[in-house]
Amino acid sequence: MEKRPSYKEFLEFIVKALVDHPDEVKVEKLVDEMGVLLSLRVHPEDMGQVIGKGGSTVKAIRSLLRIVGLKNRARVNLKLEEPAKKEGEKTNLENLKI
Repeated sequence: MEKRPSYKEFLEFIVKALVDHPDEVKVEKLVDEMGVLLSLRVHPEDMGQVIGKGGSTVKAIRSLLRIVGLKNRARVNLKLEEPAKKEGEKTNLENLKI
């Protein structure tokens, strides 16, 4: 029987293919009674690529994770970690309404 990639490995594979700084992609996995929570942290310059125009890319990634989770009977959620911002500067996440 072949080993299936974990949610964490699946997310890392997708995001590393999208960003300009793949070495700085970090995924943390938290499992509790509510399901699986994946926290994603990327280089601040790559945040726009991960979110996409109007949030389309991150919505697509979340949909893929939910489908993989359904196949394994688990609820999988994705949380984007905001990069540290400079004073008075808005991040992409503050402008996004999902």
